[in-house]
Amino acid sequence: EVKLVESGGGLVQPAETLTFSCETSGFAFSSQGISWVRQAPGAGLEWVSRTTNRVINIYYAESVKGRFTISRDNAKSTLYLRLDDLKPEDTGIYYCSNCYSLNACSAKKPGYYWGQGTQVIVSS
Repeated sequence: EVKLVESGGGLVQPAETLTFSCETSGFAFSSQGISWVRQAPGAGLEWVSRTTNRVINIYYAESVKGRFTISRDNAKSTLYLRLDDLKPEDTGIYYCSNCYSLNACSAKKPGYYWGQGTQVIVSS
């Protein structure tokens, strides 16, 4: 059974920090790139960050660059995201997925695995 389980969301104030985990099983996590994708209330999917199977290949959306940090532990088949300096516009549900491109992730194209999401609310 394929599983991707996100955790770490919550309610925080602006400028605070959250850390997410995505624990996976049932597919070849260690050989695939994997992404974080978010969806703000009433909005479409927005690709946030991606890391390839090589730890030196990391990409961020401009909206989060300099504030979010993606990492992975292939031995644990787990993806992480540290969210620093959170802003109200970061509010939404965050998903991890093995979608491999901006288009595939943002359009939620078939053929990829997705978790159930973890929610973050940034509000004062």
